[in-house]
Amino acid sequence: MDKNRPLILISNDDGYHYNGIQSLIKVARRYGDVFVAAPAVHQSGKSSAISLDTPVRALLVHQEEGFTAYEITGTPADSVKLALSQLMTDRQPDLVLAGINHGYNMGISSLYSGTMACAYEGVMHGVPAVAFSYGVFTRDADTTVCEPLVEQVLQRVLRERLPDDVCLNINIPPVGAEGLKELKVTVSDLGRWVNEWTCHERPMGGQYYWMAGDYEMRDENDDSTDMYWLRRGYPTVTPCHIDQTDHASLPAIAKLLL
Repeated sequence: MDKNRPLILISNDDGYHYNGIQSLIKVARRYGDVFVAAPAVHQSGKSSAISLDTPVRALLVHQEEGFTAYEITGTPADSVKLALSQLMTDRQPDLVLAGINHGYNMGISSLYSGTMACAYEGVMHGVPAVAFSYGVFTRDADTTVCEPLVEQVLQRVLRERLPDDVCLNINIPPVGAEGLKELKVTVSDLGRWVNEWTCHERPMGGQYYWMAGDYEMRDENDDSTDMYWLRRGYPTVTPCHIDQTDHASLPAIAKLLL
């Protein structure tokens, strides 16, 4: 690794062989040396889960000047933790990138996201982090259409450091012939999932369930939210803080309970 170039750690929750992470790698290598630590198998929906009772291995899958890649036999959070504490001992990264996820991590859904967990892990270790998600869920999604926005964000974040303890959650809608629209800065929609399970009968008796669901916005007319703009074809960026304390409620809770 060239110490005169930025060092960029990349992870995701889909796995090393998905198109999204390959797009991130391609863009990131134009601006710095790249170190990848990604789950060995698909890990969507793992949030910030970590492996407490299972050993984790790091499998080297690629190495050349300026580019190293490992598959990690753990969760997305495991992957970033292991990279920062065990695999990158000579030098800590200047930036963590997560994604590009195959599917949105918008609104309240970001709480379930392994992609966002990668970004949060970076921030918890004092490293600026950005997570990217694309609104096409299929394995063969063409994430190259996201690369111009990734490059735009990468240039600016490397030049101007993000606020402390904050990462960025960027969602990109399916891109049509007209190309990407302008980026919107938003809050997370606080909607909820409904009709979350489908019930099926087992041939031998009993039932089983598949997770499904429909997303309902809290207020479909609230133009401050990510969902409002994503449904209109605009990419969104939401700054996310690792401090989950609701500071505005502290006086009310103190009055209630003390």
